[in-house]
Amino acid sequence: MAVVDLPSRAPAAGQVLVAAEAIGVGGVDAVIRSGALAAYGFEEGHIPGSEVAGTVTAVGDNVDRSWIGRRVWAFTGVGGGYVEQAIARVEEILPLPANLSAVDAVTLGSSGVVAHFGLSHAHFAPGESVLVRGAAGSIGIMTVQLAARGGAGAVAVTTSSAERGERLRALGATHVLDRSGVGGEDAPGGYDVIIDVVAGVDMPSFFDKLNPNGRMVAVGAVGGQPPADFGTTMMAAFRKSMSFATFSADTVAESDRRAVRTEQFAAASRGELHTVVHEVLPLDQAVQAHRKMDAGEVFGRIVLRP
Repeated sequence: MAVVDLPSRAPAAGQVLVAAEAIGVGGVDAVIRSGALAAYGFEEGHIPGSEVAGTVTAVGDNVDRSWIGRRVWAFTGVGGGYVEQAIARVEEILPLPANLSAVDAVTLGSSGVVAHFGLSHAHFAPGESVLVRGAAGSIGIMTVQLAARGGAGAVAVTTSSAERGERLRALGATHVLDRSGVGGEDAPGGYDVIIDVVAGVDMPSFFDKLNPNGRMVAVGAVGGQPPADFGTTMMAAFRKSMSFATFSADTVAESDRRAVRTEQFAAASRGELHTVVHEVLPLDQAVQAHRKMDAGEVFGRIVLRP
């Protein structure tokens, strides 16, 4: 990764230009940078980042000029966010509540939507037990809070240290497990829902932790791809009627994403949802941000500031 100067851009029809105040650093940014998703067309020269918050400074044709001067959260697509001046489609911006900071907006904006619809994709219902694998990242932290708010019978988490476990308990976790899914004697013997942010080579071992009719949904792959034959583990437990699915917010209607994000921003502004910011770094320290993520040092989200 390198910091470079690029020509100024003007918004095209249907687009806005946002002077970024805060830029979210997501796990998917690190996965793309690693080359793990090269098959999807990410090449050298790709600008990471998908969400920024700041002030609209210009609009393209067919966009209401009343947006100029307003504070917004903006989705830039799967890339294009690590910039001082970001381009976004007008349909992908959202006004910020007056008392919600730009840093909090990019900590919640994408992760909250993934957590909400990931639980929905798993058909989570009140009273069910939930395991969040990889709970220390922003998606995991939001999933813990939403599962607890949704009436889960138990919310277990996997994480790397007791200190992180206590922080997750404060956000709604009821049981803390190590990264392999082993925990105290009081941990549930199985789970109705597993939300997996990690994937990776150890993913199949978590099928054993599903209850009969249990559902696992992979919402990320920060640990890399699972083994090619991971389905054989499920077939070996055929009589448990387990389900596995992937989830991407790309499959959710834009209007539904917008409605949930609006609700979550309002809840955060009232103190009902809590954002966890690991660190705010200058934009030119994006390399250091990625090194911290690769080293597993991050609890919550790193935010870049131009």
